[in-house]
Amino acid sequence: MTDLQVRKLRFGFADRRVPFIWNESDPAFSCAANVLSFFFLVIEKMISATVHEALPTITDPEVAEEALAFVRQEGQHSMAHRQHAKELIKAYPALQEILDEMAAVYDDLTATTSVKYRLAYVADLEATFTPTFTMMLNNADSLFAPGDDRVASLFLWHFVEEIEHRSSALIIYDAVVGDPWYRMRVAPSVFHHAGTVLATAINRLNTHIPLEERKVDATSIFGPNIKLALAQRFPILKQFRRFDVPDYGPTQKFYPQIPLRVQAVAALGVVRSQIPGHKPGRHKLPALAAEWLARYNAGYDVTRWYTAENHASQG
Repeated sequence: MTDLQVRKLRFGFADRRVPFIWNESDPAFSCAANVLSFFFLVIEKMISATVHEALPTITDPEVAEEALAFVRQEGQHSMAHRQHAKELIKAYPALQEILDEMAAVYDDLTATTSVKYRLAYVADLEATFTPTFTMMLNNADSLFAPGDDRVASLFLWHFVEEIEHRSSALIIYDAVVGDPWYRMRVAPSVFHHAGTVLATAINRLNTHIPLEERKVDATSIFGPNIKLALAQRFPILKQFRRFDVPDYGPTQKFYPQIPLRVQAVAALGVVRSQIPGHKPGRHKLPALAAEWLARYNAGYDVTRWYTAENHASQG
């Protein structure tokens, strides 16, 4: 039997305005997380369609049970991110265009690629979440704690459950496809596709959201804009088309509070996650994830992780 638990949580996004920069101490991460909310919303639709398409070919009842629990968890994530996205779009209607474009890309992927490729896509992407989200959970004091508790609590819950079901996508892939080398072969196209979707959306924030709202160049996630920096230092370069790039505001270092060695460990974990023989279940549960699960089971209000009275009184 599967150990996965389907938790139905709601975060009160309709109760009051959701700020675009929900963590004022880290505008770049706020921008990136908003796009991730849109990304999770559209990709989890593809995941559900793919797993349900594959279910009739799964003969092992335990794997079938794991698959259903996996998509039910993902479905709850999608519903919660939909509420976050809805309130962001209410405040910033131009964001609807970005969400529609992202959804269209994944609808097309679902319609035009094989279930084999999409199962590999899901397994490849899910495998990267454990090292990446572990790094984020281990640095929650700077990435989440200073921000709007609804948004912070949404991402904490989602990241904990992604690590909880860290083996599910690979279990499903192995049961249906069973070719670890195919998963590795298609990984470059998977990450190019997902990366292009995310990069396009993040770039669009600069043209859809005023600087006074986003505070920084939204592309700070990708590192400093070398061409812009050179054009600002040497204005004569602007006469060349290559250096005639728009200035969307100050660039903020991404993950400024996380040491480079910690980021390097996460990056190495992402690479290892794509190698045949990778066993996600061997990954140690982050301390915050273990704490979150224990508090949830004890009845704490995890939808207000940092502000709920029952959390503060026991912290």
